[in-house]
Amino acid sequence: MSMMMILSVLVFLVSVVGLIYTYVVMKNQKYLQSEMDTKLNERVQSHPYIRNPIFIAYVFGFLAFLAIVAYVAALYY
Repeated sequence: MSMMMILSVLVFLVSVVGLIYTYVVMKNQKYLQSEMDTKLNERVQSHPYIRNPIFIAYVFGFLAFLAIVAYVAALYY
């Protein structure tokens, strides 16, 4: 399998997982719309960065970038 195919499959899988996670969050949010200011979950309060999906996406994106750079560097140097 070529590297481009592996990366394409990886991008597809990350996109599908992100879509499913977004759907679950939206579904849970529908139940909370009736209350104006809901109390944050204790897990979110204790770990505000780890429970943030945007932050997680940036971390994984940066790690994927580093992995690609390391792969290309190892391949050509």
